Amino acid sequence: MELKTERLEIPEGGNIIFGQTHFIKTVEDLFEIMVGSVPNAKFGIGFCESSGACLVRLEGNDEALKEVAKKNALKIGAGHTFVVILKDAFPINVLNAVKMCQEVCTVFCATANPVEVILAQSELGRGVLGVIDGSSPKGVEKEDGIAWRKDLLRKFNYKL
Repeated sequence: MELKTERLEIPEGGNIIFGQTHFIKTVEDLFEIMVGSVPNAKFGIGFCESSGACLVRLEGNDEALKEVAKKNALKIGAGHTFVVILKDAFPINVLNAVKMCQEVCTVFCATANPVEVILAQSELGRGVLGVIDGSSPKGVEKEDGIAWRKDLLRKFNYKL
């Protein structure tokens, strides 16, 4: 078995949701979740089929984001994984609906941070061992950090 990491591409101003599922129908169900949750969101979805033709299946409403989703799905190359690249929405706007999708088994991350996927390659194929989401902590939050966090949440209209 060989271990490797793949750095995912996230466009400026975008976010990524990366997970694992179990059925080809997922790509269409995720499309419906995205348009039903945030109608003005732009997104692309890449899904790695793990049986039959073993293709990367694509959906979305933005060709550039579909292209990024395709590139990321091909980099990951692990069966039954999916990547959603989104703009004009945050993962928090769709994440519960994605997790409730009956085919979704796991969400590995939902972030705008740099992401590396840790993969194992065997004779059978690739599997996801985990993700590195952003950077390690550099300290502990103090009063100015608390004020910044609270201001940011209000700026995004998540708090009054």
